[in-house]
Amino acid sequence: RVFHASNGILIVLALELLSLDRIFVLTILAGLLLLLLAMDAVRLARPGLNRLFFQVFSSLASPREAKKIASSTWYLCGAVLTLLLFPISVAVPGILVLALADPAAGFVGRKWGTLRLGAGTVRGSATFLAVTFMVLLPYVPWWAALAASLATTLVEAIPWPLDDNLTIPLTSAGVLLLLTS
Repeated sequence: RVFHASNGILIVLALELLSLDRIFVLTILAGLLLLLLAMDAVRLARPGLNRLFFQVFSSLASPREAKKIASSTWYLCGAVLTLLLFPISVAVPGILVLALADPAAGFVGRKWGTLRLGAGTVRGSATFLAVTFMVLLPYVPWWAALAASLATTLVEAIPWPLDDNLTIPLTSAGVLLLLTS
């Protein structure tokens, strides 16, 4: 969860605090994404390398990734697409939602979630909603933050084959763009 949060915060810090050029950041992230995609392709094609991947990254990898693209690859893909498709004003909060709300919801859902709701739990989804709202509030009016929080929470809870590391920032930024432009 710390790794998940740190990655998004580092992307946002590069853009906001360090004022690095968007194209420069996108170029670095796209290069990393291509590297991760290549590593996933090789790992998935070679069972021995896949086993090694799970030994080396046991604290970061999930068993569901044994036959699928790694969540970290989806995470980077979500961040890259969000930065490519949306203005910085909505891309940054969308990436922060991915960085902060997703791991918070996962923690609460696994620790205290008893009642299932879609792909997660009621308490995990409530946490996701609350954290998303708090993350978005400094960027947009409260009503836009609430609407985007509700929409993104719904998308995060849907049990579909798309990885939430891809759908969360795209949904959040997309709804914000629709509501604030």
